[in-house]
Amino acid sequence: MFKKTLFQLHWFFGITAGLVLAIMGVTGALYSFEGEIMRVLNPDTLRVQVREGGMLAPAELVAKLEAAADDKVSGLWVDGRGDSAARVFFTPPPGERRGPVRFFDPYTGEMLGQPVGQGFFHFVLQLHRWLAMGDVGKQITAASTLALIFFCLSGLYLRWPRKALSWRTWLTLDWAKKGRSFNWDLHAVAGTWALLFYLCAALTGLFWSYDWYREGLNKLLADAPAGQEQGKRGEGRQGGRGPQAAEGPPLVVDYGAVWQSIQQTAGPELVAWNLRLPPAGGQPATVFYLLADAEHPRALNQIQLDPVSGQVVRHERYADKSFKAQLLASVYALHVGEYFGLPGRILMMLASAAMPLFFITGWLLYLDRRRKKRAARAARGTLGDSAGEDAWLIGFASQSGFAEQLAWQTAGQLQAAGLAVRVQPLARLDEQGLRQAQRALFVVSTFGDGEAPDSARGFERKLLGQSLGLDQLSYAVLALGDRQYEQFCGFARRLHDWLAGQGAHSLFAPVEVDGSDAQALGRWQQQLAELTGAQPLALQEVPFEGWTLERRELLNPGSQGAPTFLLGLTPLEPRTWEAGDILEVLPRHPEARVRAWLEHLGLDEAEAVTLGSLSLPLHEALAGRQLPDSTAHLVGLHAQALVDALVPLESREYSIASLPSDGVLELIVRQERRADGNLGLGSGWLTEYARTGATLVARLRRNSGFHVPEDDCPLILIGNGTGLAGLRALLKARIVAGQQRNWLLFGERNLEHDFYCRAELEAALASGDLQRLDVAFSRDQAQKIYVQDRLRERGEELRQWIAEDAAVYVCGSLEGMAGGVDAALRELLGDTAVEQLTEEGRYRRDVY
Repeated sequence: MFKKTLFQLHWFFGITAGLVLAIMGVTGALYSFEGEIMRVLNPDTLRVQVREGGMLAPAELVAKLEAAADDKVSGLWVDGRGDSAARVFFTPPPGERRGPVRFFDPYTGEMLGQPVGQGFFHFVLQLHRWLAMGDVGKQITAASTLALIFFCLSGLYLRWPRKALSWRTWLTLDWAKKGRSFNWDLHAVAGTWALLFYLCAALTGLFWSYDWYREGLNKLLADAPAGQEQGKRGEGRQGGRGPQAAEGPPLVVDYGAVWQSIQQTAGPELVAWNLRLPPAGGQPATVFYLLADAEHPRALNQIQLDPVSGQVVRHERYADKSFKAQLLASVYALHVGEYFGLPGRILMMLASAAMPLFFITGWLLYLDRRRKKRAARAARGTLGDSAGEDAWLIGFASQSGFAEQLAWQTAGQLQAAGLAVRVQPLARLDEQGLRQAQRALFVVSTFGDGEAPDSARGFERKLLGQSLGLDQLSYAVLALGDRQYEQFCGFARRLHDWLAGQGAHSLFAPVEVDGSDAQALGRWQQQLAELTGAQPLALQEVPFEGWTLERRELLNPGSQGAPTFLLGLTPLEPRTWEAGDILEVLPRHPEARVRAWLEHLGLDEAEAVTLGSLSLPLHEALAGRQLPDSTAHLVGLHAQALVDALVPLESREYSIASLPSDGVLELIVRQERRADGNLGLGSGWLTEYARTGATLVARLRRNSGFHVPEDDCPLILIGNGTGLAGLRALLKARIVAGQQRNWLLFGERNLEHDFYCRAELEAALASGDLQRLDVAFSRDQAQKIYVQDRLRERGEELRQWIAEDAAVYVCGSLEGMAGGVDAALRELLGDTAVEQLTEEGRYRRDVY
């Protein structure tokens, strides 16, 4: 349970904080060699000619600089190790923190021009530190930095391999893997390589994020008592707090005495120094200096001296500090990798630049899990379920839907050979069903590190600990898992061992599948072919068919949100479906988009091409194809070759909002707009480009996991926005069946504009077909209220309904609503009760 919770937190924070960390990583990598890049871009400004006479003394430099700028100098930064220009800091205007900064030639005192690229790198630094959003951005980057530490530690725990002492397991990437397996391998292995760099960057980055963290480090690492370290903030590019308010007599500086004192204190190994003058007289000046044998470029020593006499008041040597105090003084050097020299800077830069990799691969892994759930029952097609004593039992346990898909494919293979089959989820398989079965095939996945899928936990808890005696049963197991986990296919192996222990006979050794390994799946089909004579079959898909767009009604005129439409479609041939099922629609590009795209290729849009068995004009054929922005690789292709080269558009899934008895299939679709302002492909086609009366291409998909409960239990429906579609169909089915214990919680923006199907729902409430209706319109009051808030307000009623065996169905947006509702349910009912509801099939979600 702990590992599952940790995994959920890892991906949840990953898809939220991941983008911020990607931005911080890229900008950090860009800024890591800012000095070197600026010198390359500005050879005449940031590089000077080294002269045999050496650099001018500070007194002469200050006189020339103040005369040239007509301003007072407040600080100098001079590096004598090469041909680098020096920097002068002038006194800031009243009320400002920093004054002008200019570059100058330390050998002549000549003021140099402003370098090119300063503004760019300044913006990059603002993005890196605060997302260029001031205090708000600082809080976001600070929280994301904490999340990075969590990612490092939780990721290390989650990927801990069976062979923990094998460096190859930890650090090598298997380039032979594909798809999800390769994405996970890349995510995990690259994360291991970068782990220490990210921990170093995060633990040091927090120094500038939170005062409590900085003060804690000072107390923990500083040599001096805490009271003497209050002013320390670490040092960065330019270090220091900036000038304080000028209070006291005018500042008088004897630069000759100051320079003599610096030279005598630092010694002949002095190579760079930074003089910071106080804002008024009576205060000491501060000098940071670097020696030739310094451990790293930030191993600075510090002098405080009287600017009039040059007398040293305080002298701190980096070499004299304890190791922990040296770490404190080197926070910036550790953050950018300078602490470990040039190799450290390069490696830290590469690790930072790789940060988007984890955001992208994390999202791909997340989307893959969602895709498998949506495709769980696509394999069913029109396959029936055979009954009879000699029927093969095909039991499945699925977390993402892939195991169920393979179970129905297996059933199709056996039915094609004339064998009777009975497909059943393990959640519905009891002791009697096992005792009656003569032959069984089990297609089961393993969740996480050896755990049973949610729906099969009750089966494992109730049956796998019992002694049944199954001598009559012959069985085989297809096990789905992921080798990244120590308990690979753990649940399937426990099931196999338990069946063998009950006297059941194994038909052949379990077939274990890592991810979606095609070879392993081929072995499963081949074993079945040898055993039953059922030849392997390709997965049969339901064909797409024609549907007529009968009507399109705007549901929210005047809304602050995007337009939302109620669409009515009728099939060209009679079709039936159940509440909870899905319609997959093949979208098309608008004609203007296709014609504009074809102009770049110089092809005749009316030229006839063949698409399957149809002959169509080129522009019509391309309307259903993906049209890449770059067409360079397509230049020179003739019309038919062009059509053959382009990939068909993928279907879009929509929850069905009506019943077959309504005489029309209804969808609730909100217009989506992309970043470029164009309508989304699916929503744009359905809500604007397809004309009323036009024929759409679509197909029905069974979604048994969201069908109405089989019994007359109370039903709690929770959703927001266009999620009302699936809930509306469920409510209609319940009303038709005469089941009135229904409770709907619905949320949107404004009551006046966004209460979809209001008259219909209020009529159901008045007639008693809907016993409770709670709505949450987030924009109708100063404090936003969502459906999960309404759920918390009705906590007592919720517990009462659950006590009466109510089922909870959730439909709508995954981000925000679904997670908020889940959290509210766990808060009100407890984790144990929610898990039990899930196992019993009384808590179901259809979210997108």
